[in-house]
Amino acid sequence: MCRNIHQLHNFEPPATHDEIQAAALQYVRKVAGSTRPSQANQEAFDRAVAAVATATADLLGALVTTAPPKNREEEAAKARARAERRYAS
Repeated sequence: MCRNIHQLHNFEPPATHDEIQAAALQYVRKVAGSTRPSQANQEAFDRAVAAVATATADLLGALVTTAPPKNREEEAAKARARAERRYAS
């Protein structure tokens, strides 16, 4: 759906509160169609971000897997390599 929202499950160390908040903010921005809500919509926007962040944290806490945790640096290097191939001139 949104390329800016990254996978948060099964990483070592686990996703931080800030990463969960950032993903929730990106999701709400995408759904709302704006990066900055008007003053009239700010409260609803903030409530939505908080609700999505709470749901995301609950989901991450409940998920189970038998796969070994991924290393953040290795996954970031793989993503950079994919981007280089995708955007090569």
